Amino acid sequence: MLEDIRKHIEKLIALYEAEKVENERLRQELKESRETGDSYRKQIMELESTIDTLKLTEAFTAGGDKRTSREKIDKLIKEIDRCISLLES
Repeated sequence: MLEDIRKHIEKLIALYEAEKVENERLRQELKESRETGDSYRKQIMELESTIDTLKLTEAFTAGGDKRTSREKIDKLIKEIDRCISLLES
């Protein structure tokens, strides 16, 4: 009887250790998944920014040349800078 209890305890300890290892593996997998998700979110934000830039560029180049578009963009930047400086005053 005492030997049976000892075998059961050893079996429980072995099961506990196996679950502990599995738990650590799952924690590591979760960490990697979160890091991958964060990386994908950053990449999506960068791509959305690129899309917005391309849409803006296309809007300015439609019906005009690059030089005229660049002048329009420069004018907008100056206007934005002026507004920022007025807000800071």
